[in-house]
Amino acid sequence: MRILQLHSNFIVYQPVEKEIQIAEEAEKKENRVEEVLVLFTAIEAGDTQALVEKAINDTRAFLGKLKVNRILIYPFAHLSSGLASPSEALNLIKSMEVYAKEKGIETYRAPFGWNKQFTISIKGHPLAEQARSYAAAAAEAKAEGEEKKEEPVSAALKAEDKMQSFWHVILPDGSLVPVEDFKFKGHGNLQKFSQYEIKKARAVSQMPPHVPLMKRLEIADYESGSDPGNIRWYPKGRMIKSLLEQYVNLRMNQYGAMEVETPIMYDFNHPSLKSYLNRFPARQYVLKSEDKELFLRFAACFGQFLMAHDAQFSYKQMPIKLYELTRYSFRREKSGEVVGLKRLRAFTMPDCHAFCTDVEQAKKEFLTRFNMCIEVLSNIGLTKDDYEIAMRFTKGFYDENKAFIAELATTFGKPMLAEVWNERFFYFILKWDLNFVDNQDKAAALSTDQIDVENAKRYEITYVDEKGEKQYPLILHCSPSGAIERDIYALLEKAYRDQMAGKAPMLPLWLSPTQVRLIPISDKYMDKVEEIAVKIEGNNIRVDIDDSASTLQKKIREAEQEWVPYVVVIGEKEVESGMLSVRDRELKGSQQNMTTDELLTKITPKIAGKPFKPLPLPRSLSKRPQFHG
Repeated sequence: MRILQLHSNFIVYQPVEKEIQIAEEAEKKENRVEEVLVLFTAIEAGDTQALVEKAINDTRAFLGKLKVNRILIYPFAHLSSGLASPSEALNLIKSMEVYAKEKGIETYRAPFGWNKQFTISIKGHPLAEQARSYAAAAAEAKAEGEEKKEEPVSAALKAEDKMQSFWHVILPDGSLVPVEDFKFKGHGNLQKFSQYEIKKARAVSQMPPHVPLMKRLEIADYESGSDPGNIRWYPKGRMIKSLLEQYVNLRMNQYGAMEVETPIMYDFNHPSLKSYLNRFPARQYVLKSEDKELFLRFAACFGQFLMAHDAQFSYKQMPIKLYELTRYSFRREKSGEVVGLKRLRAFTMPDCHAFCTDVEQAKKEFLTRFNMCIEVLSNIGLTKDDYEIAMRFTKGFYDENKAFIAELATTFGKPMLAEVWNERFFYFILKWDLNFVDNQDKAAALSTDQIDVENAKRYEITYVDEKGEKQYPLILHCSPSGAIERDIYALLEKAYRDQMAGKAPMLPLWLSPTQVRLIPISDKYMDKVEEIAVKIEGNNIRVDIDDSASTLQKKIREAEQEWVPYVVVIGEKEVESGMLSVRDRELKGSQQNMTTDELLTKITPKIAGKPFKPLPLPRSLSKRPQFHG
């Protein structure tokens, strides 16, 4: 059980729409409670009546400190990724209310299973905001005398917690300004990112907006039957994810990378691998198999490096570029950091390594990939206004390569954050990562690249130079888009930001599950609607038909809630005239009259050059299951 506890001057909330089938009956009216301790509550799998009673007893003791006796129990599933089933959660929420009243607490409860809008005013004293977590005793306790096995943690991860960084801002001319001296006026996003990076506070106390969106849009959801940080993908989400994967694969092929496939688990005690594990700041999943201890990969490095070790190549063929789209990479993130699509324990990571002869060739390739990554994100739907870049290097590398850093900074055209070390902690001499800053002022890395000076020797990867002698190459590690799941997180967070700014939230047209929705005014126009649908579909555009029994206004409203880019209503006038009444979401639903051919002409250039997949669900809405709720 997780509780976010807020001492409030008041809270005003109103049920808007049912989110799940077993939602309680409630009036869609505004409710106001004043001078109240609000308990935003998530019931998790394994929670019991004993936990409920402990939570309320703790609350009662806390109320005594505040000199108040009023609570509002507010069901809030977004606090956890390991939720109980809705029926179990509802029973415990009700039990929580009953027990609180039995203890003499004036108790109110918001309805379960609803999307609700709320406004809250939180008091300013030190105890006003508290987070509490309860776990079943059986899950926490160990058998008597059993020793708790220490989780293996890499030396790099331990070093990362202790190392001292010096933070600067890189100006577009390449010069460094200490972060405390930089004037952030006009660079609010960079300021938020800088604060996030310097504090290194990764834990999440509130659920980011993309989580309810990914559920409501039937893109993805938590999988209660798995480990937190593992996601289930519904048909719409699987299609979006697949299109992104196809696009990145295509772009890497154009770049000249050779696609390979490697295993997902490796021998923990392999000499090269074990040494590398201690140079990479990530927690591993470890498992036993016969007489071996194995770990699940956190990137494609292992397989590609072992493959390069066995390969023969010379300076004439370099840079050699290997690429794999890992489905999946695994990192055992801390439970408090796992949230939605932003930080997962199993994720899809495009991973490209380039083997270069020397620093000059590496820098040239690094710049090529820097531009490529910016282009990749632009085609996905994220512009330079949506993200910030961090460069990470030693002071010595900067002094020797100021002109190169300046070239990167000029290419980006905006100030960048710089993390500078006096000595090298990791296996790279230069790294950059591109970070999306979300609606909670937290960041997540997307594209990245780095110049690795250690692993060629560690894995005994060599090439033949001009003199016929063996040399160790430098290795570039690049993810052109970052984790595919994070790209979707960023697009949803961006859409929410647009909505807050008064724009219509939407996904890029090429990623929208339904691109055109046809709505017949009555069944007698279905033949014509089917005819139009076939023509649109023949042009590689995803089109569906709302043939449900709902009213016209409800059909239009539901299309808007699904973020359908083009909605076409077809009745007698449209059939007779051949002109379609088209609502364009990008233009905030404004209506335009056009022929089917004109609609195709409008859409086709916007999706040109992007991968295509057919509709992931039955064309008729009446034949579709409901996945969420």
